[in-house]
Amino acid sequence: MGNLLCVHIHAANIHDTKGGVYTFEKALYRYPTIIAGLADQGYRGIFKNTFEIFHNIRIDISPRIKNDFEVQPTRWVVERTFGWMTWDRRLSKDYEIKSFYAETMCIISNLHTLLRRF
Repeated sequence: MGNLLCVHIHAANIHDTKGGVYTFEKALYRYPTIIAGLADQGYRGIFKNTFEIFHNIRIDISPRIKNDFEVQPTRWVVERTFGWMTWDRRLSKDYEIKSFYAETMCIISNLHTLLRRF
């Protein structure tokens, strides 16, 4: 469905695999019943090892995208969720001074989208 479990906005000099570890650990703290995760090829190293070895959570890595067009349902859900958030004017540029405010705006944007859908 594309619901956000957790949002973490970090500086641009932190690699996504390290930022992803922090975000997923934050989600695990809030929702301890998570048993598996899905990531793309960029997260196959540090991210996957961290959660499979230390947290005993299965991380499925989606297959590499081919040059031919092919619908991939799990990627479509993620891309659709980010696409909906780009409709908000406050998220279109970096208006926020602190990352906490940007995270809050992402959550508000997702709530607005969910309320429109139901």
